[in-house]
Amino acid sequence: MKILTGNDLVTGDVTWWTGEGWSRHIEDAKDVGDQGDILAQVEEAARRVNTPYVIDAEATPEGPRPAHIKDRIRALGPTVRPDLTLKPADPNAGSWVI
Repeated sequence: MKILTGNDLVTGDVTWWTGEGWSRHIEDAKDVGDQGDILAQVEEAARRVNTPYVIDAEATPEGPRPAHIKDRIRALGPTVRPDLTLKPADPNAGSWVI
């Protein structure tokens, strides 16, 4: 299975080709087969998405699962515990505690 991904030009969000447009949800991605490179060129030229590219994926009951770890992270989010990251509103965000 081949799927098309890129980034939204306005928000920078990771997006996935649905067969009719772009979605922020990997579950909506559709197999582009051997048309992926052509679709990527058309969508980039239309300025709907930034740097689209075709990736390998596996079909699962929950939807496509990217084959490469880089794209799995793009699809599913960070690999660290979100509760341990600094929050923008945290008054200590700019401080180093030793």
